[in-house]
Amino acid sequence: MAERIYKIGISGSYGGLNMGDEAILQSIVSQLRQSIPVEITVFSRNASDTLIRHSVERAVEVRSLSHKEVKPEIQRLDLFILGGGGILYDADAHYYLREVRIACDLGIPVMLYAIGAGPLTDRRVQSMVRDVLNEVDLITVREVGAQSLFESIGVNKEIIVTADPALLLQPEPLSDENLLIEQLDKKRKLVGISVREPGVAAPDIDEKFYHGLLANAADFIVDRLDADILFIPMEHRVQDLQHSHAVISKMLRPQRASVLKGEYTPGQILSIMSYLTFAVGMRLHFLIFAALQNVPFVALPYASKVSGFIKELGIQSPPLHLVNEGRLIAHIDYIWDTQNQLRVQLAQRLPDVKERAKQTHQLLLKLLHEKYNIVHSLI
Repeated sequence: MAERIYKIGISGSYGGLNMGDEAILQSIVSQLRQSIPVEITVFSRNASDTLIRHSVERAVEVRSLSHKEVKPEIQRLDLFILGGGGILYDADAHYYLREVRIACDLGIPVMLYAIGAGPLTDRRVQSMVRDVLNEVDLITVREVGAQSLFESIGVNKEIIVTADPALLLQPEPLSDENLLIEQLDKKRKLVGISVREPGVAAPDIDEKFYHGLLANAADFIVDRLDADILFIPMEHRVQDLQHSHAVISKMLRPQRASVLKGEYTPGQILSIMSYLTFAVGMRLHFLIFAALQNVPFVALPYASKVSGFIKELGIQSPPLHLVNEGRLIAHIDYIWDTQNQLRVQLAQRLPDVKERAKQTHQLLLKLLHEKYNIVHSLI
């Protein structure tokens, strides 16, 4: 008798727009491949990009499909996964919850996979999120803030806090050409910086304010540390490139700064992080990658997902709206002087957080066992 192949669908902000999201998908797919016979369908914003980037059998251009068209894609599944990533916020929650609602109506098991949430201030969206989440089979979130938010809007299902799947990403090799183009040399003192564009998922960011803040910090780093600056766009095809160049344009020493030139996989970006001496960043997955490579960093928390992650690591950092140029420079100076202590702290704390990231997949296998009596070892 042939071994059953489980048909699993994964929906999120996938399609090559954000390297953090692609790292999440890569981690989910890798764990599934290691543990069960599986056929994976990704509900993507760019199906062709997803098929090129990831080892999956199928990808569906979900935003271009009507309710009637997407229904059979869900009906064929044994499990529908929403997540990971911070995808449930006011502007876009309805996009992601449409497929969840269809799956629930069809009786397809649904799991929320280490997701983040917020801002969720619109009462109509809160109501929609509450009603749909109360119908799913399993909810896991990547930070306590998401758990608290869901509880506050009336989600009464158990909400399990795990951790971001990208914490399980493995480095991928860089070619000699890559190293040459990006001038990556571990003898060189190099500080990485990550920007974050304003948008529907981060509506409170004042770009003029933070551009000046980061430009001043970059100049301080050049003068104080005699280091070069490398801006690492995590959304290479969208606005991170433009915002990186905008910050450089405000620097007094722009000749000491550059922007990552090539397009890389998440695993390659993780490898690039190993060439950094230090990091200053806004984006969550930039900070996750720094932590994975034991690179000391200063965070500029613009959202609870960032502050939640650094709190897990025992790192204190004032939120973006409470930072001025002097305070940021003082913080960078302090972390630089105490970087060895921070490296030890990262090495001590990170294993526990990574274990929680693995727990999400273990819960997925438990759900499959309950629904289909599947017996496979937990990885």
